[in-house]
Amino acid sequence: MPFIRSLTMLSLAATLALPRTSYSQKLPAGPQVVTFFSDVDDTEQPYGLYVPKNYNPRKKYPLVIMLHGAGSNHRLSLRRVFGKSNAQGETDIEATRYFPEWADVNYIVASPFARGTAGYQGIPEKDVYDVVADVKKRFNIDEDRTYLTGLSMGGGGTLWIGLSRPDIWAAIAPVCPAPPRGTDDLAANATNFPVHLFQGDADPAVKPEGTRQWVKRFQDLGVNVTYKEYPGVKHDSWVQAYENEFIFGWFNQFKRNRFPERVRFTTRQYKYPSAYWVRIDQLTPGMLANVDAKFSGANHIDITTTNLGALTLKLTGHPSFKAKRPVDVVIDGKAISAQVSDSLTLVKREGGWEAGIYQPTPTAKHAGAEGPISAAIAGRHLYVYGTADNPSADVLKTRQEIATQAANWATYRGEFLGRIMVFPHVVADKDVRPSDLESSNLILFGTKETNKLVNQYSDRLPMQLSSAASDYGLFYIFPMNNHYVAISSGQPWWAGTETPNYFTNRALDAINGFKDFVLFKESSKTPIVSGYFDHSWHVPDAEAKALTETGVVTVNAGPIVSTK
Repeated sequence: MPFIRSLTMLSLAATLALPRTSYSQKLPAGPQVVTFFSDVDDTEQPYGLYVPKNYNPRKKYPLVIMLHGAGSNHRLSLRRVFGKSNAQGETDIEATRYFPEWADVNYIVASPFARGTAGYQGIPEKDVYDVVADVKKRFNIDEDRTYLTGLSMGGGGTLWIGLSRPDIWAAIAPVCPAPPRGTDDLAANATNFPVHLFQGDADPAVKPEGTRQWVKRFQDLGVNVTYKEYPGVKHDSWVQAYENEFIFGWFNQFKRNRFPERVRFTTRQYKYPSAYWVRIDQLTPGMLANVDAKFSGANHIDITTTNLGALTLKLTGHPSFKAKRPVDVVIDGKAISAQVSDSLTLVKREGGWEAGIYQPTPTAKHAGAEGPISAAIAGRHLYVYGTADNPSADVLKTRQEIATQAANWATYRGEFLGRIMVFPHVVADKDVRPSDLESSNLILFGTKETNKLVNQYSDRLPMQLSSAASDYGLFYIFPMNNHYVAISSGQPWWAGTETPNYFTNRALDAINGFKDFVLFKESSKTPIVSGYFDHSWHVPDAEAKALTETGVVTVNAGPIVSTK
């Protein structure tokens, strides 16, 4: 019995010595493919994963996230980041079928599939963060040594994801990057991590001039940027960039600085509200908001801002913050002194900035309720066609076909681009379940006369299209029950548009260019009125007047009770 008791105590001691989360080895070492469950469309989504030999769950490991390019996938990108190109004469399809031998590195490496060739915003972007979360559940990850890299489309995704949420990453390394629109405005967000760019000077797909502009932009801002350009190399500079596992050695030099002395942060959305010890509390969605905050001494902070109305300084843990002593702030030229225990909120009022509490109104735009229209399809969503007016079989079929066309993300786009592997559901209004209302954004087709849900929400909606205006289209987003509804009345929002020649089908291609609302006649390429709702989700006066004067739209000028 004493022996058994001693053995039990030793076992208990060993258990207590483990981290609070169990990271026991459940997967083999080496390259492999695993999945996570996506709540976007109830599917298992794959990602490539590398587990180092002799993985020890008691030890923290650095994490590298690798983003693939267009026409590629998670398996190929896992090969690429380890410097493994295709064998002589081997196609990408053939190379996808197996993982070759490569040198072991002491990193966890994950390469999201991210729905295929779909860019890295919206659902693919969510997938990247879901992969990060899934890896952290499985392994003991050092959050101060988390790195991001990618090639071509994935290089652009590296810039977008790295710059929109900069305080996650210790360093980023974009290779021949093709970033999405608006990324260049975020360059200053790289103030506190190093960037390594790679480019072939003969690249016909991603022109070297664009990458050189990024280098200059970073240099002008004082960002720690390194640039390698390869003479005579076309659109395969990743071969040289990742050769001999180079990127792991480069990443190994850097750790995240959780509390930098200076934070420069630019954002357009509440979706991306903060960096390090600065959080933006009030902005105008769609308009660039900037903050530049710097400790100039212990408990002394200098701040300049543009286009924001409230911010919070989260000071606990910062080496330049001394608790129980006043904090002196100069913000946009105004001096403020306040006693601070852990954080300080600054609010811009009519008389200028002051320390205080920011209390948004119940109707105010905020994260998850800010638009634009594309936000409705950036997560879980349903396409809902109407049956409220008891349509004929032919009319019902047409309505179902329109909703199905919008939901058909997986249109085949040829051998290179393949399909966008997103599979949202299409349902009739009468078949929407309470669980759908609780979990999903809704893309509602029709008017209050034809769609039961549009009718159910009509008293709370800001505008309505006349059911007689058959040659018009009205499309807008609105927060409802902690989710979004996007109402497409009359002509579908992609009416009159051309078939895109790259990433998406017509419906997806058109939706990404809209603001919060758009009214058009026959073709959404030539809108009559478009714009953003104000900060309280009302139609601005000028746009309300223009909509009303068309004679086909009724604008609800009444109060909006809540965006919840």
